[in-house]
Amino acid sequence: MSLRKLPEAKTFQRPQNFQWDAPSDVLSKWAETPVVAASGDDTTITMFEVIGEDWWTGGGVTAKRISAALRSIGEKDVTVKINSPGGDMFEGIAIYNLLRSHPAKVTVEVLGWAASAASIIAMAGDEIRMGLGTFMMVHNAWGVVIGNRHDMRDAADLFDGFDSAIADIYEARTGMKRAEIVKLMDAETFMGPTDAVKNGFADVVDDAIEQPEGEAKNMDRGLMARRQTEAALAKAGFPRDKRSELLVEMGVSAAPRDASRNPAARDAGIDKAAVQRLIETIRS
Repeated sequence: MSLRKLPEAKTFQRPQNFQWDAPSDVLSKWAETPVVAASGDDTTITMFEVIGEDWWTGGGVTAKRISAALRSIGEKDVTVKINSPGGDMFEGIAIYNLLRSHPAKVTVEVLGWAASAASIIAMAGDEIRMGLGTFMMVHNAWGVVIGNRHDMRDAADLFDGFDSAIADIYEARTGMKRAEIVKLMDAETFMGPTDAVKNGFADVVDDAIEQPEGEAKNMDRGLMARRQTEAALAKAGFPRDKRSELLVEMGVSAAPRDASRNPAARDAGIDKAAVQRLIETIRS
């Protein structure tokens, strides 16, 4: 179990009509970071992607992937390096539970962003270290729910439960008073290393930890361009599924994705109106 004896987080059944997303303001900043290769260290787990499945790469940070990595590492100390805008809260809680149950020391290093669901994962660290210029971001659970007024009322009650479970995790790890944690979540709070340590969300400010830069000659510039375009659409208010459909309509290729992609739109070829909407959105 975790050296800190951290409690297991409450899990939930994923609502059938729920769509997760990463915070648009963080997504836009993170998308500007060059794509970085995973560490070759066999006791290091890197989380440099969205939490949940990333349809652009076929990757993303999922509980399935982290479970496999921990099985491979065995009962050894593990280092988790994070630069993620967040994403799927359900995957984040599941990964937190996997890390908190690891039998050896878990050291979390924040190299860029540990936002949203990624901040939940970071709380599983026996030691949380943040580099200079990095950020921890906490907020209330959010996503898109499709349905009628009854679905919306049910969703509000459900999100209350999500927020309570997230606050439980922060409270157990930081030692802050519950009311103060709720205020931070309500305000969608960004914390630099000093504030994160002050509030208990991190233990050490480590100036030896550097943000991932990647090698310009080796980075996937096409992937960066697609992520930056999607981030622009997110800031303009397009939800995750609509961003995907719009980019696919333009002929932007992506890794195979779940069934939420609209096959009719996908197979219809390039939609000139969609291209024009995209151009107008980015210009605005």
